[in-house]
Amino acid sequence: MSNKITPALWFHTSDGKMKHVLEYYKSIFENEFESGYIMPLGETPSGYAEMCHIKLFGNTYLFMTTSKEHHPFNDSFAIMLNCDGQVEIDKHWNYFTKEGKESMCGWCMDKFGLRWQIIPKNMGELMSKPNAGQVMMKQTKIIIAEY
Repeated sequence: MSNKITPALWFHTSDGKMKHVLEYYKSIFENEFESGYIMPLGETPSGYAEMCHIKLFGNTYLFMTTSKEHHPFNDSFAIMLNCDGQVEIDKHWNYFTKEGKESMCGWCMDKFGLRWQIIPKNMGELMSKPNAGQVMMKQTKIIIAEY
C-alpha cells in the first residue's frame, strides 16, 4: 500500500463475491486498474464478505463486498474523473450509466450505486466562461462544446 490514508468502499453483490466488482471496473479502466489478493472473510452479520486492495490510476482503495446490503452508497461521496476530452467523457459516462443512472452536472451513478463526476480536465477554464453555471445546470453529461 502506498497511501497513508486509504478510502474503503463497501459494495453489495448478490453472493458477496469480489470478482463481480473487480471485473466491472477492470473492464472500463483496463491498465489503470490493478487488483490485489481477494481476502475471503466468510460469513459475517452482513452475509458472505470479501475484501481486496485495488489501485485506480495509482491511488489505493480497499474494496469490500457483502451479500447483504448494509449501507448503500449515496451522494455524499463521489469519485471525480478528470477526462482528456469529450471522447473520454462519453466512454466513461456511457459505461457507468448503461446499468446505472444519470444525474446532473456531470454526475452519474454506476451499477453498484457508486457516484462519479465525469468532467473534463479543463473544467475550471470552462467554468470561467460567461453563463457557464447556467450551461452546466442544464446538462446531465458534460458536453464541452456547449460552453
